[in-house]
Amino acid sequence: MGRLVPAVTRALDILELFLDGDGTLSAPDIVRRLQLPRTTVHELVTTLAARSYIVQVPGQPGRYRLGVRPYQLGSRYAEQLDLAAEGQQVARSVAETCDETVHVAILEGTDVIYIAKVDSTHAVRMVSAAGRRLPAHCTSVGKMLLASLPEQELTERVPDGAELTAMTPNSITEPATLRSALAEIRQRGIAVESRESNPDVSCVAAPVRDRTGQVVAALSISVPMIRWSDERRGELEQLAVKGAAELSERLGHRGAA
Repeated sequence: MGRLVPAVTRALDILELFLDGDGTLSAPDIVRRLQLPRTTVHELVTTLAARSYIVQVPGQPGRYRLGVRPYQLGSRYAEQLDLAAEGQQVARSVAETCDETVHVAILEGTDVIYIAKVDSTHAVRMVSAAGRRLPAHCTSVGKMLLASLPEQELTERVPDGAELTAMTPNSITEPATLRSALAEIRQRGIAVESRESNPDVSCVAAPVRDRTGQVVAALSISVPMIRWSDERRGELEQLAVKGAAELSERLGHRGAA
């Protein structure tokens, strides 16, 4: 690996300072926070401003904010992202940690479509496949995604008189019951499904957000009932949240969901 260039490192350190606070900084702020010489900071700030990485804040002489160039670079990065490919990598990491089946799914209409999947190595495990479609209200990923919809859009997809298909005796079949479950999911930030799509499996799911903060997918961990318990559920909820946060970060999301 080649040698790190100090000047480039310092310039990047300056840019990353703008990620905190109100997004504006003065040269003295940078000097204080990075403990760099004033002359060095002046030269770096002048160079970054000349290349449109930072610009002066209108009406606030000596204060800077991010310019258009970081936005252009971020937009190009976002264009190159592949949700399925990124999801598969994160799902593999989560599955290696818990040795259970991990899915990443998106919402289409009132169904979920699994776009990434990594199997457990246990002999007893959930049988599924990427590309499979299931009723959203019967799955943890689906309920997580439905819970993330604006109220009007949710009503359009699941009107009060909708007939909800049952996959098992535990499936939710009444829109009112579903809405109550979704309200709890919004409050907790995580969805749980107990034998609602498969009589022998329970799942937990957490939301995946893109750079705008919008929920674009959900990550779930599926567990056969022989390995399910309240303690295990708590462990997997934390792991699902962590995995979903990692995938969100890969998609450009910053901050708490």
